[in-house]
Amino acid sequence: MQKGNIGVTTENIFPVIKKFLYSDHEIFLREMVSNAVDATQKIKTLAEKGEFKGDLGDLTVRVSLDEKNKTLTISDNGIGMTEEEIDKYINQIAFSGVSDFLNKYKDNANAIIGHFGLGFYSAFMVSDKVEIITKSYRENAKAVKWSCDGSPSFEIDDAEKAGRGSDIILHISDDCKEFIEKGRIQGLLNKYCKFMPVPIAFGKKTEWKDGKQVETDEDNVINDVEPLWTKTPSTLKDENYKKFYHELYPMQDDPLFWIHLNVDYPFNLTGILYFPRIKSNIDLQRNKIQLYCNQVFVTDQVEGIVPDFLTLLHGVIDSPDIPLNVSRSYLQSDQDVKKISTYITKKVADRLNSIFKENRKEYESKWDDLKLFINYGMLSQEDFYDRAKDFALFKDVDDKYFTLDEYKTLIKDNQTDKDGQTIYLYATNKEEQYSYIEAAKDKGYSVLLLDGQLDVPAVSMFEQKFEKSRFMRVDSDIIDRLIVKEDIKKNELDGDIADNLSSAFRSQLPTIDKVEFGVEVQALGEDAQPVIITQSEYMRRMKDISRYQSGMSFYAQMPDSYSLVLNSDHPLIKGVLADENEKCGDALKPVLSEIKGQQARLAALHQNQSKKKPEEVTQEEKDDLAATEKALAEQRDKKKEIITEYAKDNKIVHQLIDLALLQNGMLKGSALDAFIKRSVALIK
Repeated sequence: MQKGNIGVTTENIFPVIKKFLYSDHEIFLREMVSNAVDATQKIKTLAEKGEFKGDLGDLTVRVSLDEKNKTLTISDNGIGMTEEEIDKYINQIAFSGVSDFLNKYKDNANAIIGHFGLGFYSAFMVSDKVEIITKSYRENAKAVKWSCDGSPSFEIDDAEKAGRGSDIILHISDDCKEFIEKGRIQGLLNKYCKFMPVPIAFGKKTEWKDGKQVETDEDNVINDVEPLWTKTPSTLKDENYKKFYHELYPMQDDPLFWIHLNVDYPFNLTGILYFPRIKSNIDLQRNKIQLYCNQVFVTDQVEGIVPDFLTLLHGVIDSPDIPLNVSRSYLQSDQDVKKISTYITKKVADRLNSIFKENRKEYESKWDDLKLFINYGMLSQEDFYDRAKDFALFKDVDDKYFTLDEYKTLIKDNQTDKDGQTIYLYATNKEEQYSYIEAAKDKGYSVLLLDGQLDVPAVSMFEQKFEKSRFMRVDSDIIDRLIVKEDIKKNELDGDIADNLSSAFRSQLPTIDKVEFGVEVQALGEDAQPVIITQSEYMRRMKDISRYQSGMSFYAQMPDSYSLVLNSDHPLIKGVLADENEKCGDALKPVLSEIKGQQARLAALHQNQSKKKPEEVTQEEKDDLAATEKALAEQRDKKKEIITEYAKDNKIVHQLIDLALLQNGMLKGSALDAFIKRSVALIK
């Protein structure tokens, strides 16, 4: 028997392993099974080179539980180890058997998983004691047993073992009892080992017999040794890709389509990326791409390898060239990773472009699901915009699709304003903005439908990319002011009359939380609506963007600002004006006269005081100014009181306001109930 201390540079490496090298205890099983697969791949490589002439036999790696004795055993029929090799590769942690093997057989050893000699020591994260019973493939090799209780001391002794290979026996510690539960181990094998390149058996398959589940003689092999991404794309059909997708994501709808990655220069990379159908919030869909290293699951947090916008995709990426740290759990930032990210972006763009060119109809049918990815990519990555602008689409409210250039050509002549700006009109909801859309169509204008999750920030991006172009939502102003062809027709109403009309409507507008209304009078023509509500494009867009962009929260806190535009050409508005003049004219005449007098006096006082320095203005002059301002305010309040008293009983004013609110989804609760009752009364 040999006894000794493990060759480590610290007094005790095991606390270091537990605390620093492995962030998640469960990955010990991945490391143990990976080592067993490595050993198996090595014997296959030696056989291929003619250096092992024996019978390979059954190469299945077996994982077995002994709940009574609290042990978990991982067994392989691989290369095995001699006592000297145990001393070199197990006792002297600084050396890696895999590294030596790769150097010697670098042309044949591509399928070898292990990168680090420390992988084995992850066993001590969950074990009080670890035993290795191993026998080398070499002729006349003796079986040996190595054991260690988690301290630097170890023992090596002779052992009995019929065939080559290794059994790793983990004596699970009391604080890790979950790892002797069958369901837990089954789950970890499915997570980490589902696609390893050597068969991995965990117990036996069961069948239903005599009213209960009983074991059969057939191994329960948990993995697919040739997953779809390792196969040649030309040998696969759509059904194969869909079936594999549902194996990865059992509860998902069929994907839109997929991209099969297969490159061996300047790095090795295989995989399949799927475009899923996204129905809800973006963030719910992240962490769906699984990263593998030679068919061993590493992580599903692939930021850094996959461009941010493509983390919305699903699927698998497998590369032995992606640098990983000692636990294979976190990516290191280096130039190779950036090259891989750039390649994936280019491959995705090329695939989208080819689908668009080969079958535009099919591409258009998937655009509503696709545009989230495209918009996200164009917004977040400049070089992707340059690629995507040729296959990004606009859809109009009539469900017609256009490339960006096609649409620009379509609207350039008719939707260019007097300043040479091309105006892109858009709606975000066809039903809610129907009348505004129709008003635009009546002018011969085209209206885009931008109802996607990222369409609002995309609008700002397009404005920056397109020359002399502006995007305007159809309800952000009256149609003649959305695309100004000539100087707008001035309102012909006298200033006081227009102000009285505005005051009548303003006084009856409801109080809505976080909503502000302005009222203006505009001559829109007899055929236009009598009252239209518009919302400033700039403010609404800033509020929308504040939901996506940090640092803009102050916009989110601001109230929604709307304009109530009164069409002075419409008979109903003319009727209100005439009625107001008839019923309020006499009462308003002296008040308006007094207001004009006080305004004139106030202007004279301001002019007189503006010629003096502040210290030269007497107290009497200051008091005179204050008194005049107070008198003017009192007369304005009188005017407002007279108009408000008149308007509160004017059913037409209330009906027109409510119709405008109703059209914009802003009439609710008791106000909606009052509108319905008033409407019924007006019909009678």
